[in-house]
Amino acid sequence: MTFRSKTYEFKVWGRYALFTDPVTKIGGEKCSYHIPTYEALKGVAKSIYWKPTIVWVIDEVRIMKPIRTQTKGTKPLVFSGGNTLAIYTFLADAEYQVRAHFEWNLQRPELEHDRNAAKHLAMAERALKRGGRQDIFLGTRDCQGYVEPCEFGSGEGHYDNIDELGFGLMFHGFDYPDETGGNALHARFWYPTMKKGVICFDRPEQCQTRKYVREMESKQFNQGENFSVLTDEEIEA
Repeated sequence: MTFRSKTYEFKVWGRYALFTDPVTKIGGEKCSYHIPTYEALKGVAKSIYWKPTIVWVIDEVRIMKPIRTQTKGTKPLVFSGGNTLAIYTFLADAEYQVRAHFEWNLQRPELEHDRNAAKHLAMAERALKRGGRQDIFLGTRDCQGYVEPCEFGSGEGHYDNIDELGFGLMFHGFDYPDETGGNALHARFWYPTMKKGVICFDRPEQCQTRKYVREMESKQFNQGENFSVLTDEEIEA
């Protein structure tokens, strides 16, 4: 059954952001893209509200603040022990307006009984008003973020008068077996273009460039074991 939720519009911001390509980065050095990736914004949406019954789709992002970078030395966690110093290049004073919606996860026929549109719509709206159900991060756990509802396009954005700006080949997101089927993890890439401060994302299936990452099995959900149907009590909580 095809379903598309209403559009949710929210502002997400933070002191720092770090949007990277997890496929090609090596060593302890990290350098942020100049704009947020689809996967990072999808992670923000999932932190606001998520159930395995739904899949978030990011439609657009509006860049509100000037794109500025700041380099800092950090000490990443090394599980083998010892101290290492890594140089991270963050985006500083990041703020974005996001437009997104969710759809049913059709790779989860066993959860068809949980496809209650009214309940999921109400829970997502309530969670957004409360700033999300989980901690918000801008690309990485090093960068705490915050969200609140907004009207997409409201206020003045730094790039509103820039006709067009391209960013070349960029990481878009991952194809997880949980959402796309199969038994392998792939990374997607695309060529984003910002127009008047707004970037319209390609849908995942529209991305033409993919890279195989590794084998991965889809997680199984069984009601009463690791999954519960959304209840009226949960909505009212």
